[in-house]
Amino acid sequence: MKNVKDIMIKAREEKILIPAMNTPYPEMMKPIIRAVADTNSFALIEVARVEWEKFGAISTEVIYREYEKHRYPEHVRLHLDHVPVIDEDGLRVDYRSIIQTALNLGYESVMIDASRLDLDGNIAAAKEVVNIAHAKNVPVEAELGAVLGHEAGPLPPYEELFSTGKGFTDIDEAIRFVKESGTDWLSVAVGSIHGAVSGAAASEKKVTARINQEHLAAIDKALGIPLVLHGGSGIDLANVREAATHGISKLNIGTDIRQVWEKTLASSGNKAAEDALYERVKEIITDELQVAGSAARLLV
Repeated sequence: MKNVKDIMIKAREEKILIPAMNTPYPEMMKPIIRAVADTNSFALIEVARVEWEKFGAISTEVIYREYEKHRYPEHVRLHLDHVPVIDEDGLRVDYRSIIQTALNLGYESVMIDASRLDLDGNIAAAKEVVNIAHAKNVPVEAELGAVLGHEAGPLPPYEELFSTGKGFTDIDEAIRFVKESGTDWLSVAVGSIHGAVSGAAASEKKVTARINQEHLAAIDKALGIPLVLHGGSGIDLANVREAATHGISKLNIGTDIRQVWEKTLASSGNKAAEDALYERVKEIITDELQVAGSAARLLV
C-alpha cells in the first residue's frame, strides 16, 4: 500500500490538492468517506486535539475505531492533525503521549505543532516527533509561522493581517527548520486563518481569505517538499487552486463541513445531517477544488 508521504510527494509533482477533512464528531466519518469514494478522489481524514477538547471527537481512540469501521485505503488515510506543544489557551500539552498513542493505534501520518515556541524550540520538538514517528515509518507534518484564528479573543482585521504579513512563514527560517527537523511536509502561514473554536464565532461564517502567492512560490522553491494550507474553509477558490501550483499539496477543511453537520443535525436530525454533509463534501471535491478522479493519479 502506498505510503502517505509518497502520495503527498506525488500530489506536489502533479499539482493536485489533497483535501484533509477534519472530523470533530465521529459520526461525520461515514458520509465523508462515502463522498470521497463516490468521486473517485483521495483525501485525508483527520482529527486535531482541539476537536476532542472543544467539540465531540472524544479521543484519538474513538476516531480511530470509527475510521476502522469505514476504512477505504484506495481513497482515504487517517491523519492526526494539530497536536500543539502549547495550546490555544496558552497551556502546555503532553504532546508526546498523544502522538505515541496515535502511532500505536495505527494513524498513518501525524502533526506536531510547536509554532508557538521560538524557532529553536519548534525545531527541537519537531525533530523529536520525527524520530519517534519515522521509527514506525509514519511521516510527520510540522508548522512554521502563525496561522491565526484559534486564539481567544477577536482577530485583528483580516486586511491588516494580510498586508503586514503578520505571522507569515519566514523563508530562511523554513530552510533551516526543514533541514534540521527532518519534517516530511510543512504547514505554512501565507494568508489563511483558522476558524474559531469557541464562543459564538464558532458558528459564524469565516472571512474570505486569500493567499500571498508570490511568498508561497518562494517558500516552495526554497524547500522543495509538500506544503500544507491550514484554515482552508473560506479561502477564495481561485487562490486555493493557484496555491496547488506553488507546492500546496494538502488543504485542511474543518469549519465549512463542521458547520454543515452541526446546523443540519440541530434542525433535522442525524440522517439529514449525513446527507447534507455527503453532498457538501462532493461539491467541495468536484466543483470547488476540482479534484474528482484524483485517486487514479495519486495512488498509481
